[in-house]
Formats: sequence, structure tokens, C-alpha cells
Amino acid sequence: MHQKKDKKIKIGITHGDFNGIGYELILKSFLDKRMLGFFIPVIYGSSKLASYYRKTLRMPELSYNIIRDPSQARANKPNLINISNQELKVEMGKVDKTAGEMARLALEKAVADLQSGKIDALVTAPIHKESIHSDKFDFPGHTEFFTKKCHPKEGTLMIMLKDELRIAMMTGHIPLKDVPAMITEESLTKKLRLFDHSLKEDFAIQKPKIAVLGLNPHAGDQGVIGKEDRTVIRPAVKKLQENGMHVFGPYPADGFFGSGNYRKFDGIMAMYHDQGMLPFKVLAFEEGVNFTAGLPIVRTSPAHGTAFDIVGKNKANIQSFKNALFAALDIYLNRHESSINLE
Repeated sequence: MHQKKDKKIKIGITHGDFNGIGYELILKSFLDKRMLGFFIPVIYGSSKLASYYRKTLRMPELSYNIIRDPSQARANKPNLINISNQELKVEMGKVDKTAGEMARLALEKAVADLQSGKIDALVTAPIHKESIHSDKFDFPGHTEFFTKKCHPKEGTLMIMLKDELRIAMMTGHIPLKDVPAMITEESLTKKLRLFDHSLKEDFAIQKPKIAVLGLNPHAGDQGVIGKEDRTVIRPAVKKLQENGMHVFGPYPADGFFGSGNYRKFDGIMAMYHDQGMLPFKVLAFEEGVNFTAGLPIVRTSPAHGTAFDIVGKNKANIQSFKNALFAALDIYLNRHESSINLE
């Protein structure tokens, strides 16, 4: 079913951990009324919490529509759905299970609306992993939560992005000692195919060029420093090349970023979390976006956390959050365009 040209896209926004900077990011982003010209925001949170932070951050001019369902959302202001009528106590910068539970409830409600088509895409404000962890949320982070909720056939892939820089993680939130066992020729091939598909469909790159980083220092030095680069990564890359994919490597990670070689590729596959996150956050910390590829829905988030140390001080940089909003919009539109072209 084609989207009507006059339909304005609805982007859901979860409030995250309310003792963190989530409300500051959301409220400050929509102080700029030009944002409403691009999409209709639907915030999943609490009007009382929003009012508390609006007062704390001295934003009396900002107002929003309180609605019960995304179908009631209007384009003239941000829209807010109350996820709970519970009395909530804000303790800025504190780890609190109630804040974690409210973050979970916002996610549950937003995902249900996303899967039923009431909203078109979702941006998640930061959660605090200790606060939110419970029997109802037994996940290391957002990525694993959405993977469980959506059951994608080919799995998911965490992609960190800023402009032309896109770094994907072969393995996610797992201990470093468990990484080598997770990297097999089959699993790497599957993730690289998923990355290639996402670059084409989500980012509209017709012939993406992907670099694969080595697992070991110096990409193993021909087997002298570990054998995985030679026996697992290189064969996977070679087979994909033979099947027409523009994938290259493995490259030693330090030299790859140090030399600026990363600028020559549309996507980079890191073998483990910190191998990709460290250079990404050095290059793009205040502007980066986290995107979960492979899901049937569109979900992005800012690349930083709850920033408990600066909550309520009006110091949060909103650029990463705004970039996450626009990335969600762009990816949704790219997918829509791709689906039309396939028909």
C-alpha cells in the first residue's frame, strides 16, 4: 500500500530513563518549531514529567498536545501519550527502578503502536541498563529488546552512523572472551549480507563498498597473532566477493582508522563492540546515531547514554538526538521508495 503524498510521517519517541537527559533532549529539540514541518512527533512518556522538566529547564513557551492514541496526533505541536497515571518522583542522576519501569512501559507501548502501523518510525531516548533491568526486561540494551520483539528472520545489526560514516558490529553486548566463538564464516557472511542489504534499502546506496576489520592485532599477521583472520574472515570475504558483493578485508583496525582509510567505504564491519565504538565515538560522539538494521520497523537512538552527571543543568547537547530523528525519517522514506521501486 503506497503512502499518500500528503500524509505526514509520525515518529514515536520514548522518554527513556526519566532521571536522565531524555526529557531535556526531547523538549529542547522541539523548541525549534521548524522540526514540526518534517514529521509529527508522538512522545511516549508522562505529561507530569514533561512539565517538571519544562519548569526545571525554564521552557515555559513549549507546549504539547496530550493525546490517548497516535490517531489523535496533530501537526501543530509535539504530541504526548501518558503511559502511566502513577505519581512519579524525579531524582535527577539517580539509579531508580521506577524510572526503569517507566522506560520499559514506554518502549512496550511504542513498539505495539509501531507494529500496528499507528506510528511510522521510532526514536528511543537513552535508558539506564541497571535501572531498567528486571524479569520483564532481561536484555543488555535496546537492540536485543527489539530483536526479541520483532523476530527478524535474518537477525539484527547495530549500525552507528554519522553522515557517510557507518560502523556495524559483528558481535554486540557480550564479554570479549566470548567474541571469537561468535565469529564463524557462516555468521559473518550472514551479517555482511544484512549490512549490504541495509546500505541499499535503508541508505539508498546502489553498490555499497564494505570494509571488514580484522579480529586480531594487525589482522593476525598471516596467522602469527591468531588464526581467525586467515581461516574465518578472509574466506567469508572472498566468497562474498565471488558472489558480486563489494566487500574487502580484513583490515588492521588501528591503521584503518589512523590512516583515514575509513573514508573510502560506505560501511565498516567491526568484529566486536569496542573495536567499532571507540573510533566512532572519537569521530562522532556528539552527533552520532544508533540504528538497528534488520528489523521490519525503523528504530534509531542518539549514540550516547543517560548522562546522569549533567541532568537538569541545561547542558545536554541535542544534536545526536535530532540526528536520530532525521535518520529515522530518512530511513523510513528510503524503505518506502525502495518498496515502490520493487513493485
